[in-house]
Amino acid sequence: MIAETTAAHDDPLRAAQLSLVLGSGGARGYAHIGVIEELLAQGFDIRSIAGSSMGALIGGVYAAGKLEAYRNWVKPLARLDVFRLVDWTLSGGGFIKGDRIIGVMRELIGDIDIEELPVSFTAVAVDLDAQREVWFSRGPLFDAIRASIAIPTIFRPHHYQGRLLVDGGLLNPLPVSPTLRDLTDATIAVDVNGPAEPIGSAEPAASGGMPDHAGEPPARGVGRLFGSLLERRQQRAAARVREPGMLDLFSRSLDTVQETITRLKLAAQPPDLVITIPRNICTFYDFHRAECAIEMGRQRTREALARWPRPHERRRVPRT
Repeated sequence: MIAETTAAHDDPLRAAQLSLVLGSGGARGYAHIGVIEELLAQGFDIRSIAGSSMGALIGGVYAAGKLEAYRNWVKPLARLDVFRLVDWTLSGGGFIKGDRIIGVMRELIGDIDIEELPVSFTAVAVDLDAQREVWFSRGPLFDAIRASIAIPTIFRPHHYQGRLLVDGGLLNPLPVSPTLRDLTDATIAVDVNGPAEPIGSAEPAASGGMPDHAGEPPARGVGRLFGSLLERRQQRAAARVREPGMLDLFSRSLDTVQETITRLKLAAQPPDLVITIPRNICTFYDFHRAECAIEMGRQRTREALARWPRPHERRRVPRT
C-alpha cells in the first residue's frame, strides 16, 4: 500500500523531485553538465544520482556542490592542456595512471565521503574478478569516481579493499537500477551513446542552373575542363574510407558495445524520460571539447522537457 504524505509534500507548488541517471561515454559526458544546469534552471529538485564512468564523475562533482567550479575548469581546456594532465605508463594494466587528473580534481573539490553528500549518490564500477557490478553508495567519493572511470586498457584499474575495479560502463553504461530504491517523483536518464545524427551540417547553396560559358576563349574552356577533372579526383580521394587508427578503433568499438548494452538496460528498466545525446558530437577522448558537449546537453534537455508532461508534484512514501 502507498500513501501520500502531508504538510510540505502535499504542496502542489513543490518542485518535482528527480532521480537522475548519468551514463558513460567519455568526453561526451560533459553533456551531463548542461543537462543538470538546465534541469535546475527549470525548477527541478535533483534528489538522487546514479552514474557510470563520466556520469559518476559529473554526478559526484554536482553532489559535492562543485559543478560550477568544475565547469569553469574544463571549458577552457585545450588539447595541449588535456595532454599535460595525462600521466602515461607502460605498466599496471593501462596507458594512463589517472593520478594526475584525480589529484587536480581532489584539490578542486576536496575530500568528502558519499554519506556526507546532500543527495543520494551511487557510482557504478565493475569487479573484474567477480565479474559483476559494484555500487559505491558510501565511502570516499574519489575512490568511487576513480573506480568508475577506469576504462579498461586506457586507465589503470583501481585497487580497492582487495578488489580490482574498472569502468562501470563495461556492464552498465546507464545505471537505472540504483535509483529504484529512491522515493522521487520521476527518473530521468541521460544517454550519451545515442545514434549518430547530422550535427552542424551546412546545406549547399541552391544552384540556379548550369552557368553559361558560351563564347569564352578556347584556352579558358580547356583550363576549366582540367580544373573540373582535378576537383573530381580530389573528391574521390577524400571519399575513400580511411583505415581507423588504434585509438579510433577502440573508441568506435566501445561505442558499439555500450550502445547495445544501453538499449537492453533501457528496455528492461525504462525511466520516465530519456535525454539522448548523439554519440558523434565527439569521441570519448575529445576532452578539449567541453563547451560544445555542455551546450548540446543543455539544448537536448530543453527539447526533451518541452515534450514531457511534468510529473505529479506530490511525493509518495510507503505506508507504515
